[in-house]
Amino acid sequence: MAKASDRAYDTIRAMILSGELSSGEQLSEEALAERCGVSRTPVRDALRRLEAELLVRKNESQRSFVADWSLSDVADAFELRAMLEGYAAKRAAERMDDRTLERLRACNSAIYTAIRGKNPDVAAFLEYNKQFHEIILEASGSRRLIRLLGSLIEQPVVWRTAQHYGRDAFNSSHSEHDDLLAAFARHDGAWAEAVMAGHIRRAYHAYADAHRGLPSIDKDAA
Repeated sequence: MAKASDRAYDTIRAMILSGELSSGEQLSEEALAERCGVSRTPVRDALRRLEAELLVRKNESQRSFVADWSLSDVADAFELRAMLEGYAAKRAAERMDDRTLERLRACNSAIYTAIRGKNPDVAAFLEYNKQFHEIILEASGSRRLIRLLGSLIEQPVVWRTAQHYGRDAFNSSHSEHDDLLAAFARHDGAWAEAVMAGHIRRAYHAYADAHRGLPSIDKDAA
């Protein structure tokens, strides 16, 4: 049962994070069981786990839906990320070693490759950006931070934010990673913390502007 439940959890979670299951969409246990290749019981268990992660919500009649976050919810999530990831970056800078620094540089190089073309590879950007932040979290050496930030880093809003990025926003993200690398190389925790907090705040405003229907501020945006 545990393996079936884990398979259902991994599959449904990936579908939510990728946008295959959209915000507000009702979740049918029967359809999900067929999609995951399991019975309805593991799906029910997976939905409970996803509800605890705030990726799924239930209404008064106990029907399950993909969580549809308000802008206030998103602002709260990004505020938490700015504080917690800022602190994680500070700890990581103070503990940084050459091997971890090279892993981070390799990730940011892959990000540059993903965004340098005429049409940025958003999927690759998201994957390497996720790895970059996960390496920092790992380097922070705090299991509590890893648990607290794990779900925030992978929230669907991160995926949706990148969909609204223009050329300048992708370049800014890459450049801010470069600033983090410089802080890490010098073991400057205060600098790393400030850069990371600003990095997360800028990402929030990109999402908020798109949510409000405001035009991109990117110079290259059509």
